[in-house]
Amino acid sequence: MSPETVISIFLGVGLAASAGFRVFLPLFALSLAAYFNVWDLNTNWEWIGSLAAVLTLGVATVVEVFAYFIPWVDNALDTISLPLAAIAGTAVMVSTVANLDPVVTWSLAIIAGGGTASAIKGANAAGRLTSTATTGGMANPIVSTVETGTAAVVSAASIFFPVIASILVIVILVVIFRIYRRLRPKIKN
Repeated sequence: MSPETVISIFLGVGLAASAGFRVFLPLFALSLAAYFNVWDLNTNWEWIGSLAAVLTLGVATVVEVFAYFIPWVDNALDTISLPLAAIAGTAVMVSTVANLDPVVTWSLAIIAGGGTASAIKGANAAGRLTSTATTGGMANPIVSTVETGTAAVVSAASIFFPVIASILVIVILVVIFRIYRRLRPKIKN
């Protein structure tokens, strides 16, 4: 496997993880990177670097980010965002992976891209429900700020430092797993 292929996989995983926090932000970041020739995309995905895609994904990103600051709307968004995150995670992985057989590319995209995005989105949705239940939604804007910030940092790191972004993804998944283990109900025998 060439170094270019490995780096493209790191990029895809990082952007997929970001899609678990915000669906459109990593797509917008990838669109900007392609538009400014920072990253070359697979031939079938070059359209994402067009000005129309940059503008459309930019507007979608802004709407999504602000919608998450409205209590109760954020919970409704989480309901529809779980499958969308899986799709976005798969899409960014497919669009960035270079020099692999299509079967390997799609398998990797579905498992690593869609799986990572789904795991993170599921944990975030559970966290938001907990925040809503315990604070009446008052803490949800703080949760939204952290999620958006994390998505922005991981997206930027993915584009400029893909290996570091992959390490961030591992750290994020470990933190989510530890929080989940603390919060889940203890089963008594």
